[in-house]
Amino acid sequence: MNIKKIIVLMFTVFLFTACGKKEIQKFTESRFLFGTYIQMIVYSDNEKEAKDAMNAAFERIGEIDSKYNSKSRGSVIYNLNNSEKKEAVLDDEGKMLFEEVKKVYDLSHGKYDITISPLLEVWGFYTDGRESVPNEDELKEALKHIDFDKVELKNNILVINEPVKEIDTGSFLKGYAVEEAKKVLAERGIKYAFVSSVSSISTEGGKPDGTPWKIGIQNPDISNEILGIAEVEGRALGISGDYQIYVEINGKKYHHIMDKETGYPIDSKKLVAVICDSAFLADMYSTAFFSMETDEIFQIAERENLEVMIVDDRNQIKMTKSFHLK
Repeated sequence: MNIKKIIVLMFTVFLFTACGKKEIQKFTESRFLFGTYIQMIVYSDNEKEAKDAMNAAFERIGEIDSKYNSKSRGSVIYNLNNSEKKEAVLDDEGKMLFEEVKKVYDLSHGKYDITISPLLEVWGFYTDGRESVPNEDELKEALKHIDFDKVELKNNILVINEPVKEIDTGSFLKGYAVEEAKKVLAERGIKYAFVSSVSSISTEGGKPDGTPWKIGIQNPDISNEILGIAEVEGRALGISGDYQIYVEINGKKYHHIMDKETGYPIDSKKLVAVICDSAFLADMYSTAFFSMETDEIFQIAERENLEVMIVDDRNQIKMTKSFHLK
């Protein structure tokens, strides 16, 4: 074979290889689960694999929703809340969930409490609201039924003891589902992924161009403004804010993150954002930190490798050294 033929052959092979190289594309899908729209963004060079992975991830979210969500009729926790015996048998996953909840409960000195439902109910969060603020007697009656210490995990049996009435999974289960969805995507070979339920976000890697995912942190006072951009790559973000869920009574808004000592919404903070390795933990931490002192929060953040941002009631922004707002 002469030199000319060799060059032509090499060019042909190069051309075939270049033409055969698949381009990485962006795939986006949203579905309504957990009472909100959950969005996935995936980058891949294989459309079928990307869509199959997203379908599997959404199925995993739906499985968690129907299995554990306290608001999903027929779930383990719904049945527990509505049973006379107030006992439920948990599998290994369910046991792990409530073991982690207990850790954050202890970390917050009991302020993070998933038996808070009676207080939310008396404030009108489960109905169409109410015409006046709950009176002292109503609050006292509700507070009697709030105490996570009355919830026991005996091996794999979850028990609610009197006077506690029920468990609310709203402060942690969506974050867990988002994290599990991210894991499904990764297991199916997706290297670049973003899963968001707005307040709970988990990421696999960054973007294909080497940049991190950029997430706007909303100004709690002005809905169409952001305080800045947080960059996340391979980690998770959880946000709790006084603007997310609220009831309006006589023209005033009362948000859903309650002080179990006073019976009123916590008024010392407007927003808490937490970046860590798990959306499940970020979801719980952001709620728990709402009721804790900043110095203690930052000590925990340093110990647990958390990035934390707080907006207090005077609109002062406080951040750990590791949290960067751009």
